[in-house]
Amino acid sequence: MEWDVIAVKPIAPLALRVEFADGTVGDVRFENSHLTGVFASLKDPNLFQQVHVDGGAVTWPGALDLAPDAMYQSIKATGEWILT
Repeated sequence: MEWDVIAVKPIAPLALRVEFADGTVGDVRFENSHLTGVFASLKDPNLFQQVHVDGGAVTWPGALDLAPDAMYQSIKATGEWILT
């Protein structure tokens, strides 16, 4: 699928650069207000740095992942996806 993530890397605290299968590249940024519930563990910089791609999705240890389709739509439209 066009929204399959093929590469991800941390670029700043709570920010990622992602590349999709169709060549689209953009940034994902987490606001502190989004780091609740299952995402609270991403406040740990060591865990955040362990981001990787699994099955076309951005993932972390502990079964944390982001919806690639929503991420793709936002990045395609604005160049970034801000999780608030």
